[in-house]
Amino acid sequence: MTRTILPAAPGVGYKPQHFDDILAGAAPVQWLEIHAENYMGDGGRPLAQLRALAERFAISVHGVGLSIGGEGALDPDHLARLKHLIGWLNPASFSEHLAWSTHDSAFLNDLLPLPYTDATLSRVVDHIDQVQQALGRPMLLENPSSYLAFAESSWEEPAFLREIARRSGCGLLLDVNNVFVSATNLGFTPQSYIDAFPLELVGEIHVGGHDTDEDDHGAPLLIDSHGREVADPVWALLDYTLARSGPKPVLIEWDTDVPDWSVLAEEARRADEALSRLRIAA
Repeated sequence: MTRTILPAAPGVGYKPQHFDDILAGAAPVQWLEIHAENYMGDGGRPLAQLRALAERFAISVHGVGLSIGGEGALDPDHLARLKHLIGWLNPASFSEHLAWSTHDSAFLNDLLPLPYTDATLSRVVDHIDQVQQALGRPMLLENPSSYLAFAESSWEEPAFLREIARRSGCGLLLDVNNVFVSATNLGFTPQSYIDAFPLELVGEIHVGGHDTDEDDHGAPLLIDSHGREVADPVWALLDYTLARSGPKPVLIEWDTDVPDWSVLAEEARRADEALSRLRIAA
């Protein structure tokens, strides 16, 4: 299979129940993202479907299990399986999270935050170097959604991500919903985050839905759930971002309570409208 670049167009996270609908007519969707860990097995329907889709669409592979920010070494078996997947699929993009999800031999079913310190930065860069050397390509690193701030952090998140990219040569994945969630939870303006973010390093943008709750003091608490439509303020923040970055590949994430294809396609249409406004303005 031939690797292509991700188009500056809408993409969606692929779910097997949408396979027939996608083949019947995916417009305006022009690319698909898969979670790496769902395709590390041998053979079967999932890989057959993926091979068929890869003949028609650019594919982005998104990892959730490398634990890039973990204190321990990367799992060599996990990295070997990922290398095998990337080798035969040859996707347009591979990305992972600025987070950790393993401790010793235990895998934690969550993406957990990191303090932004010099020691953390060095560890993350070392891990990214290992991944990029193993895969033979640069990766993208995604900004997290945050629910608390570490007192020991000595870096602001955009500057931290910029420095990781500078030292490792990786690109960045900007999750606009994560920015909105973190800004609400931690009390900063999402626009100021976007203004500080190294948009020139962004290879992919994500938007998704979030849930609304309250903390123990009754203040709004947003949860990055990927289980509903993108909220209007997040669409507005996407417009703000694209006006500064220019056209980028924009992914709709919807991973829980997955709807019918028509609902997901409507979200992709809204992303296409956001990109179209840039073309009109130009």
